[in-house]
Amino acid sequence: MKTISIPYYTSSMDIHVAEENLKAVITAKMHEYKTDKTEQELILDALENPIGTPKLSELAVGKKKITLVTSDHTRAVPSKITLPILLAEIRKGNPEAEITILIATGLHRATTEAEQRKMFGDVIVDNETIAINDAFNPEQFVHVCTLPSGAEFNVNKLAVECDLLVTEGFIEPHFFAGFSGGRKSILPGICSQETVNENHSYKAIASKYSTTGVLEHNPIHEDMVAAARAVHTAFIFNVALDGEKKVIAAFAGDLEQAHAKGVEFIRSLSQCPSISGDIVVTSNGGYPLDQNLYQSPKAVATAEACAGEDGVIIMCCSCVDGMGGTHFAKLIRMGTPEEIDAYLAKIPPKETIPEQWCPQIYARILKKHKVILVTTYMSPEDVKAANMIPAKSPDEALEIAYGLKGKDASVVVIPDGVSVLAVKD
Repeated sequence: MKTISIPYYTSSMDIHVAEENLKAVITAKMHEYKTDKTEQELILDALENPIGTPKLSELAVGKKKITLVTSDHTRAVPSKITLPILLAEIRKGNPEAEITILIATGLHRATTEAEQRKMFGDVIVDNETIAINDAFNPEQFVHVCTLPSGAEFNVNKLAVECDLLVTEGFIEPHFFAGFSGGRKSILPGICSQETVNENHSYKAIASKYSTTGVLEHNPIHEDMVAAARAVHTAFIFNVALDGEKKVIAAFAGDLEQAHAKGVEFIRSLSQCPSISGDIVVTSNGGYPLDQNLYQSPKAVATAEACAGEDGVIIMCCSCVDGMGGTHFAKLIRMGTPEEIDAYLAKIPPKETIPEQWCPQIYARILKKHKVILVTTYMSPEDVKAANMIPAKSPDEALEIAYGLKGKDASVVVIPDGVSVLAVKD
């Protein structure tokens, strides 16, 4: 019997798989990646050697208003380490700069003060100017242009009214944007609900290029880059993280060039051939990405690549915050996967419903695969209403899966489904 640890909320759960059933355990190489530099040294080195731009301190010279975009409570950006260094670098070039830290929420709820203190530290919360993007407040946004897809680009005024726009984030495989990081700080990060919705329309999500690891011809990525360029994003700072959310590499500089270097690094450590199993077990990497069901398709899409035509997927996701979105909750419970997909397919891009991308992806997966959701926070009734099978532990889920696929079913385990880029031959 093999015992495998699965990330779950702020800790982990164990799953026990018989040796004769276990076909593979797939992990990203980044979890074993070692560097002889500290996190601070990696960050400082990246800022000292930016890719495609002058140093941030040099860019800050003569700039009065500076907006620094950072991620919200759903992302694992180590801002408690990075933000003080970025702020110091800006003030090295311009001690008098008026800096606003803008939290990129996309369509998520506002980040609370308690969450800010956990993410940024008390010193920053008590002494810096912090603003939170509210996609649902029209007064926060200005129209900039029409994006390549035809979507209207409405962005937070703080990104337009500043003299220097800087972003920070982290890079990992992303199931419809190709990779996270870089341009995603702007779109969807600090855009209006209309812009985010159209970027995540049924048509865009349905493109064969809108998938994990693909940037070329990806319509979602192309609009994101165009948006970030349109507001003159001058400097990005992105990190790569290991399984413990520690910085193992950092990339700074030009919006596209620095991001491309980061993507190259992440791809080299995360990409692997998909291994097909009758049962595929995964997680959303634990906290903060497993806070709700709305975020969970990230890992389920990774499992999909290994689940064959009708494999069973076991998803371990705490869902401590429940469904995670009112529109998502309504859509995922409106009917069968086939009915959900048919309903969403009729919605024009400019009438996209907030959060509809999530039930769209789930419907695509659920039409082929049974999904067993392991959660100790959501009620079994809510799980069933979302077209999934409830379980309280990975072992209970595995027994249910064996009941569906047979006792001799092969099992593939992807402990952190968010960090793995599984590629079919």
